[in-house]
Amino acid sequence: MESKILQDIKEAMKSGNAEKLGVLRMLNAAVKNRAIEKGKDAVLSDEEVIEVLRREAKKRKESIEAFEKGGRSDLAENERKELVFVESYLPKQMSKEEVVTVVEKVLAGLADKSNQGLVMKAVMAELKGKADGKMISEVVKEKLVS
Repeated sequence: MESKILQDIKEAMKSGNAEKLGVLRMLNAAVKNRAIEKGKDAVLSDEEVIEVLRREAKKRKESIEAFEKGGRSDLAENERKELVFVESYLPKQMSKEEVVTVVEKVLAGLADKSNQGLVMKAVMAELKGKADGKMISEVVKEKLVS
């Protein structure tokens, strides 16, 4: 995964796509920072790189919300463009219907269905990285209410 980002940086430099190049360099820096945090000469697995990319995508989503609340649609649009680049490196996320199916399956296997924290913990363990945490939380709340 890390090598794909580096390859795409080279391609963006050759094609002169400054916007994509900037985002890719930012992603590369985030991955390198995570490797440095991990320790000297650490090499990140693809799973760890994807975790870093998810964090970057989440930052973009939060920035979009903040810019829209602040009336800065121009900056929100820039963040949307960056988000598209970041998400292109992430695995496909599950649909809401697929998440509902997994939540229902987990709820059927739990004795204490009233504790949202326990339900979320069980669901997140099964869906780690496959679906957006915010959507999972909404589905769990809906299922616990009904």
